[in-house]
Amino acid sequence: MTSSQARAKEATIPVGVVLRRTPGVTRWAKWAWTAQAVLPGAGPGNWQELRREGDAVEFHAATVPMSLYRAETEAYLVALNGNPPSVYVIMRKDEDADDGRPYVVTVTASAYEAQDYTDNGEDIVEPVPMPPGLEAWIADFVEAHHVDEEFVKRKRRPHMVDMKEDGIGDARIRQTADVYRSPRSIKKGTQ
Repeated sequence: MTSSQARAKEATIPVGVVLRRTPGVTRWAKWAWTAQAVLPGAGPGNWQELRREGDAVEFHAATVPMSLYRAETEAYLVALNGNPPSVYVIMRKDEDADDGRPYVVTVTASAYEAQDYTDNGEDIVEPVPMPPGLEAWIADFVEAHHVDEEFVKRKRRPHMVDMKEDGIGDARIRQTADVYRSPRSIKKGTQ
C-alpha cells in the first residue's frame, strides 16, 4: 500500500469468492454450498468451474469489491486477531437457481458487519481464512488509521439533597399527614 493509499479514507480491492458444492445430507437439500477461499485482485468470475473431485465441485462464483473504511478499524482488528484471521463472505439463496446456488452479496473484513448480516436470518455468513497478501493489506490500512480510544467509565451523578421536591403525593388527598397515601374510592352514599 502506497503512502497516498494509506492516507485515504477508504480502500477497495476486488475479491473473488470460491464456493464449493457438495451433495446435501438431507432429502430437503440436494446440494450444500460453502465458501472455501477468497482470491484478492481476481478478475470476473461467473461460476467458472475450478476443480472437481467426484460430486464435490469448486467454482469461482463471483468477484465483488471489498472496501475498508478508516472508521471501522476496530472491527478489522477483531478479524485480524481471529484464529485464523478471516474475512467474511455474505451470501443469499438465489430462488431462481435450479441447483440452489447462492449469490454472493459482499465480502467484508469487518467482524461487526458480518455479525449484523447474521441478525436478519436470511443471509449466510461464512468466515474464510485471509490469504497472506490480503492480511498484510488490511493490517497496513489498520496501522495507518487506527486510533485506540481510551475507555471512560461512566460516573453516577451525586444525589441532590438541596432540591425542592414538587409533586410528591397525590393532589386528591386532603390530609396533610400522609401525602403518600392513595385516595379511597368514593362510594355512593359515603363520604
